[in-house]
Amino acid sequence: MAKISDVNAIQVFDSRGVPTISCKITLDNGISASSMVPSGASTGSKEALELRDNEDSYHGKGVLKAVTKIKNKLKPLILGLNPANQLEIDQILIDFDGTEDKSKIGANSILAISLAISHAAAKDQNIDLHEHFLNLYKNITGDSIKPSIPIPMFNILNGGEHANNNIDIQEFMIIPQGAKNFSEIMKWSSEIYHNLKNILQIKGFSSSVGDEGGFAPNLESNEEAIKLIIEAIKSSGLKPGVDVNIALDCAASEFFDGKNYVLKSENKKLSSSEFINYLKVLIDKYPITSIEDAMDENDIDGWKLITEELGDKCQLVGDDLFVTNEKILIEGIQKKLANSILIKFNQVGTITETIQTIHSANIHKIKPIISHRSGETEDTTIADLAVGLGVGQIKTGAPCRSDRIAKYNRLLWIENESSNILLNE
Repeated sequence: MAKISDVNAIQVFDSRGVPTISCKITLDNGISASSMVPSGASTGSKEALELRDNEDSYHGKGVLKAVTKIKNKLKPLILGLNPANQLEIDQILIDFDGTEDKSKIGANSILAISLAISHAAAKDQNIDLHEHFLNLYKNITGDSIKPSIPIPMFNILNGGEHANNNIDIQEFMIIPQGAKNFSEIMKWSSEIYHNLKNILQIKGFSSSVGDEGGFAPNLESNEEAIKLIIEAIKSSGLKPGVDVNIALDCAASEFFDGKNYVLKSENKKLSSSEFINYLKVLIDKYPITSIEDAMDENDIDGWKLITEELGDKCQLVGDDLFVTNEKILIEGIQKKLANSILIKFNQVGTITETIQTIHSANIHKIKPIISHRSGETEDTTIADLAVGLGVGQIKTGAPCRSDRIAKYNRLLWIENESSNILLNE
């Protein structure tokens, strides 16, 4: 039985050039594994907190204090432990921090270790990481799950906090749900993406990209973005609503002024019910099957109303609403808010808590979606997590930029090497 012999951490950089943490776990048999922690731009107010240096260097975004805490505070707590005991190790870290939002040690410090532990355990057992996550799900929850290759939501056109343009809705995504396997999904998405680029250039729009690889042109309305994507799908020889559907991430908290939803690109100020009707019109006109953060995270009445009115027509995803927190999710279920949850492990801080939240979602028939953050790295853990936990859906950006493509390439390898793991139906 291997034991942890060393824990090291350094400051590295994410896809926005902002500092983040990389952690390496070494075992007494010589095996080692490392992780890198992502970071978000559009964040929920109830997310677990990152520990940043808040000093002059790196505009206050340095993580050297967090790195020091890993080396001096957290390392001694887990030396000599078996990395296979994820639940035990994560609980030790959670208890040591002792706060609801992990503000003492920082969720980024804790997650860096939690991720590296899972990688080390998989390597020690000589199994794929997704197989290790499959085993962890059963060990932590007592229930079994069927692994599957997830269907991605490709963010191919950006607005909001992810782009420097005038579009209010943050993400316009394609879901190639009609493809027969993941390889075909990547073919379709790549062709649609490049056809969209050509369409934008022909029409005189910018084809520069946002944080997650999607194009970020200035447009007259949010609907115009959808029309451009429909055109790109058709020009790829595919049928909107049959081969490929559309998903939106409104990130509505970013344009909610406390009373109204302010769409600056269209010069509109809408109440909750009016914004719901705005979205309903789009759903009726276009093959939109998923909308994330359609309401502000604190607009509970708005969430109730949209779930009542659109919940049977569309997947309504809570991101800022639930922040991967099991307790908050249960409260939302009781209030009948949303029918899907976005899963971002840095919102909560450990692999164990992430699995527990997914388990609660599964029990209550709330569809989970594994997600990246806008500040990503080449770490591909979420690809294996989505497969091993049989989540069925993944959000990890456009088919562009190596920080996003790394996850898709990992899924291609899993499909190639695991013929018994099929694309989610």
